[in-house]
Amino acid sequence: MNTVLAVRNRILQLCNERDFTINKLATLSALSPSSVKNILYGKSKDPKLSTIKKICDGLEINLGEFFDTPEFDSLEQEIK
Repeated sequence: MNTVLAVRNRILQLCNERDFTINKLATLSALSPSSVKNILYGKSKDPKLSTIKKICDGLEINLGEFFDTPEFDSLEQEIK
């Protein structure tokens, strides 16, 4: 699994837990729905940390909570 897929999965997990639609998450995060969709559907190959931070703000969590999962802990090194 790569980082972008892990970010996508985490966003979907958190939205499912809160019963948020993509549009609701975008509104709460002060992002356009297309920005969120680009991350979720793989068009954004390297989402900016500032965008992820806005998503965290919309979800009312901090970056540490976002990245504190076994999925992120088990990512392989991308530079070899």
